[in-house]
Amino acid sequence: MIALITNTQAKIISFIWDTDVTDAPLPLRFSINALRIAYLTIRDVFIDGQLNLRAMSLVYTTLLSIVPLLAVSVSFLKGFGVHSQIEPTLENFLMPLGDRGKEISENIITFVEGINSGLLGSLGIALLLYTVVSLMQKIESAFNFTWHVNEERSFARRFSDYLSMIIIGPVLVFSALGLTASVANSALYQAALSYSVFASIVGIFELFVPYLLIVLAFTLLYIFIPNTKVKFTSALVGAAITGLIWQSVGWLFASYVSTANYTAIYAAFAALFFFMIWLYISWLIMLTGGCIAFYYQNPEYRSRNRRRMGLSNRMKEKAALVAMTKIAEAYYNKQAPLNVGQLANRLNIASESLSPMLENLIDSGLLIRTDADPAGFLPGQAPDSLPVVDILRAVRRTGEDDIIKIKRLPRNPGVDELYDRYSTAAIGAVSGVMLKDLVNVAETTETQRLTG
Repeated sequence: MIALITNTQAKIISFIWDTDVTDAPLPLRFSINALRIAYLTIRDVFIDGQLNLRAMSLVYTTLLSIVPLLAVSVSFLKGFGVHSQIEPTLENFLMPLGDRGKEISENIITFVEGINSGLLGSLGIALLLYTVVSLMQKIESAFNFTWHVNEERSFARRFSDYLSMIIIGPVLVFSALGLTASVANSALYQAALSYSVFASIVGIFELFVPYLLIVLAFTLLYIFIPNTKVKFTSALVGAAITGLIWQSVGWLFASYVSTANYTAIYAAFAALFFFMIWLYISWLIMLTGGCIAFYYQNPEYRSRNRRRMGLSNRMKEKAALVAMTKIAEAYYNKQAPLNVGQLANRLNIASESLSPMLENLIDSGLLIRTDADPAGFLPGQAPDSLPVVDILRAVRRTGEDDIIKIKRLPRNPGVDELYDRYSTAAIGAVSGVMLKDLVNVAETTETQRLTG
């Protein structure tokens, strides 16, 4: 029996990964790609365990931050007169908890309404905002992990972007809900319902509205939270699948909660127990959608074996020179500073491989990061006085510090002499060459290509 299962599993995996879809019919190509994305998503979420840990961490942070988050949102929503929509929305989110969900929702709203900004003072309000921003930072970190992004937003961008999401997002959503409710209560709408055809259309629409709202919310989440450019199509695909999973799992969880009796064990903590489980499931589902969107947008990552996007030593050296040349060209041509994504596209390598190298050049003073959104890069020194050998030295010394350094290696006269001759020859080959010299060569070559 075990041999049969093993053979079947091997055949399925072979079908998924060994099938050549280059010239395959569209249905087969679509099916294979869908199976590959599903395989990689299951591996990332359930086998590797990193996303599980991040979902658990978000549960703890959410418990600490949900009241301050809603308090900040309510304070702005009151100005638009739609703050009354928060409680029904929260109840809808906690619907899988059944009666316990309504109880938790009422308690949270009571806590939110009990917050008095006058009593909190400026320090209390600052701590309130810090708690909210910390939650958003944790969420961004989790989604950056699914998108293989190493660079997070700066503090200034973090504060402004997060507060914009917290303020503008709920205002738009709840204003739309309020407008929908007003239309539904209008006399014209009620009169139209008397026609069977219109009533049938409305009935079908109302059936799919919850699902469509969830898909819309997830799409916006996948676009704006990761610190990278996410295509709308990729976000929509991830949101559509995640929304279906959300609705299905919510129904199953509600069925389980309605039959489970944990009150005898957890007593008054039973509601909190189920609330934490549902938060964990919710975050795990959202991160799963992020994985789906990532693999849909980046087919180069669809590999049976986890691909390490590291660079060899010679790749690092040449990539550093090419990157510095591209940055200097933009500088001399008075163009906007290139960001990580643009450099990655021009160098034909993954941004997650390029980012550590750029960070090393920044630490060495050879690059400067701008405060733009997204951040660009400028030469840290004038290109006409920046020796190429300094760039190569910075790349070669990556990872060395006061503890890990070359002097710690045991001495060997033969090796030491050979290495010194090798280093001297390598440095001598580029001695006197400045970064500006490479920019001139690059511009001449491009001009010859265009005119030839």
